[in-house]
Amino acid sequence: MSTEQLEPERAESAALDAYSQVVTTVAARVLPSVAALAVRSPRGAGAGSAVTFTDDGFLLTSAHVVQGADGGVATFGDGAEARFDVVGADPLSDLAVLRVRATAVPPAELGDADPLRIGQLVVAVGNPLGLAGSVTAGVVSGLGRSLPARDGRVVRLIEDVIQTDAALNPGNSGGALADSAGRVVGINTAVAGYGLGLAVPINSTTRQIIGDLVGNGRVRRAWLGVAGVPVPLPPAVAERTGQQRGLRVVEVVPDSPAGIAGIYLGDVIISAGGRPVANGQSLQRLMLGPAIGSRLPMTLLRRSAFVDVIAVPTELTR
Repeated sequence: MSTEQLEPERAESAALDAYSQVVTTVAARVLPSVAALAVRSPRGAGAGSAVTFTDDGFLLTSAHVVQGADGGVATFGDGAEARFDVVGADPLSDLAVLRVRATAVPPAELGDADPLRIGQLVVAVGNPLGLAGSVTAGVVSGLGRSLPARDGRVVRLIEDVIQTDAALNPGNSGGALADSAGRVVGINTAVAGYGLGLAVPINSTTRQIIGDLVGNGRVRRAWLGVAGVPVPLPPAVAERTGQQRGLRVVEVVPDSPAGIAGIYLGDVIISAGGRPVANGQSLQRLMLGPAIGSRLPMTLLRRSAFVDVIAVPTELTR
């Protein structure tokens, strides 16, 4: 075989070696922090995965994995078992925090999903189908997906969900989705089918949710009492504001914070709290604990004129 014929094979071999090196390095870093969960609840026995993220035994998993349960058993990669308690669960983000009392498990590093790009390498670590310590690799195949979540009668969208083609199966839920540096950028939450999986991102919003679960065992959410649909802004407004879309108000609950603030049907919400509002998710990300009882300045477009109002969100009760 000539030198010219060998060069493509050498290049391919080098690329595969580099890919394998990344995956094996990530696996070595993350696997010790991932536990297999055995959960018992009134609904019966269940299984899933969880990721240790602090030195003192806090684990992160999916809320649906521990739904209705107050504890269970976590088994780590070295074979150690420990009982866990459910510290708090938030079905509206599909995240839950657990705690084991005695463990020397090293914590995984939580990263930031916001800089992820389509095509970027990611590694999924979990315990699918009862197969502990399983690792699959793939790429980020989609960003900005939405996943409906329900808590009683309240339905919200989990936003900025990561879509990946790394193979996920039952039992992967609650496990880690890591970037090439071994940082956990998502918590695997659902299997979409056809070789696609979804993961709740780790970002500033979910970090606040995780902090609330650790500190309070629950997530406090704010409520405005308004519903809307995205609409394109008139060209002159788009040029002035630098945004293409706003949120047209289609419902205002009587005596709600939105109603008291003077928001009316047909108004188009341009911004809230100094941030652009292009869709319902834009408002959702503002409606966490710190917004309760705080003054929220909002800019509206009403009959081609800009109107500024101040709303004071109240706590969402279920």
